Amino acid sequence: MVELPSAAELMRTHNVSRGVALRVFAQLRKDRLAEPVPGGRWRVVRPGQDVDRRPLEERLADVMASDDLAVGASFPSATELSARFGVSRPTVTKALVKLESAGLLSEARQGKRRIVRALPKRTESSES
Repeated sequence: MVELPSAAELMRTHNVSRGVALRVFAQLRKDRLAEPVPGGRWRVVRPGQDVDRRPLEERLADVMASDDLAVGASFPSATELSARFGVSRPTVTKALVKLESAGLLSEARQGKRRIVRALPKRTESSES
């Protein structure tokens, strides 16, 4: 994704006030052309680009359904998941710990794969 300049950079480069820079970002967000990212930065949103913005642990829980995993099945490794979701292994590990705490996965042990202990409950959403 393309990252936009910060408000401070816009102010410096184009000699505009902070209020003007922030109004520009607000309009880009309203038009769904840009979105904020951590660290006070913004990035361009491409038309037709469908990015899942849910927390990683929710997306990892969906792996159980998408990979047809049953209780007792081996869960993919952190390395496999980091490549699949395009995030670092430590980020995946933190999300997996949350799934362990929720009772969905067995604890990680060196040299052993995590095992699916329970399937996530699905709730119907009224959003489309």
